[in-house]
Amino acid sequence: MWPGRCACNRCCTGRLGHGAACVARGDTSPRQESRLACHPKKAVAPTLNAPLNATANPMEDNCKAPAPLPGKPITRRFASRDTSQLGRARMLEKSIAALAPIPSATSSRVSSYLLLTHAHGAPSENGALMETLKAQVMLFSNKSEHYSAQVRPPGTNRRIPQTIIIGVRKGGTRALLEMLDVHPNIVVAATEVHFFDWDENYVKGIDWYGSLMPFSYENQITIEKTPGYFTSPQAPERIHDMNSSIKLLLILRDPTERVISDYTQVYYNRLESHKPVQLFEDIVIKNGALNTKYKAIQRSLYDIHMEKWLKHFSLDQIHIVDGNTLIKDPLPELQKVERFLNLPSRIMSSNFYFNQTKGFYCIRSDGRERCLHESKGRPHPVVNSTVLEQLYSYFREHNAKFYKMINHSFDWH
Repeated sequence: MWPGRCACNRCCTGRLGHGAACVARGDTSPRQESRLACHPKKAVAPTLNAPLNATANPMEDNCKAPAPLPGKPITRRFASRDTSQLGRARMLEKSIAALAPIPSATSSRVSSYLLLTHAHGAPSENGALMETLKAQVMLFSNKSEHYSAQVRPPGTNRRIPQTIIIGVRKGGTRALLEMLDVHPNIVVAATEVHFFDWDENYVKGIDWYGSLMPFSYENQITIEKTPGYFTSPQAPERIHDMNSSIKLLLILRDPTERVISDYTQVYYNRLESHKPVQLFEDIVIKNGALNTKYKAIQRSLYDIHMEKWLKHFSLDQIHIVDGNTLIKDPLPELQKVERFLNLPSRIMSSNFYFNQTKGFYCIRSDGRERCLHESKGRPHPVVNSTVLEQLYSYFREHNAKFYKMINHSFDWH
């Protein structure tokens, strides 16, 4: 039994019987939970057979799911890593395992539905819940990445993105997207779509692309991010054909640091797949010279890629976010993005806190705290100083061209 829990498995904001209001268990941080004044003796653990919105204690009449926050559809994403709610969803998931075989790739959608029923009222009887889940399992069995199983909130539609984060890979695109998602006037696509850079997706058409977007209200901007767009030869023209006036976000970091981060991701991916790995120096240096054909180095030639984008878009349509600054002090960079998108200033310093363990900023929003996935912020290898100097020297000329292109410079090596 957790002290300070309501019988509906939610935390209350005051002593029961004295106007206490309850919120979803995952909507409070551990520090906040320690300050709650729920009466421990009145807390009763819920059972699986009881409806999710049942109240086991008659004193807890106000122990109800919170209304959705204004401005954000309730079906936006379940991307915050709320392990307490997700754990509850997993328990229910096991209880419906016999209803239909659920492909592993779609199990997260089942959890999303379960979380939705938990947050917005489940059927009053367990049998009714099971029948509802049966119908949902049929939807989830479709392996498409569409949001077809989402419940459409009144007044919302799926909209083609008005803004796209085009890159760069290992530049901080995920951090940027998650931090922007704090804004009430922004909704974000849950996954990297790869519509404009992968031919096999592009041939599916714009309707397929739109079906992958979240529901949004008219006053909201839909943002999609696929880092591969920046280095794709086809993406600039294809995006221009879709919307010539679209606004683009590009987050960049020191090109040498980006190369090392790129290598680090591939290194760990190969380790997890039990594939052989190479030392950074053995890949970057070939026959005593810099291996400029290495893909990670090619991706850091910002001037070459930017030239392709400026053939289709004006510079004032592309806002460049300083990735090195974003991870050290997020707010100023995010406020620049708000102005670029003509949005009211809603992102505050209180939305972020520095996690000493992880070594980077995490997000505090809607009463929850969440950090980026554990794959982010992995330690980089110690690179030979001579190799570093070769990389700095090689990128220096390209950086100078890039600065001239965009009429701005960065504090890169």
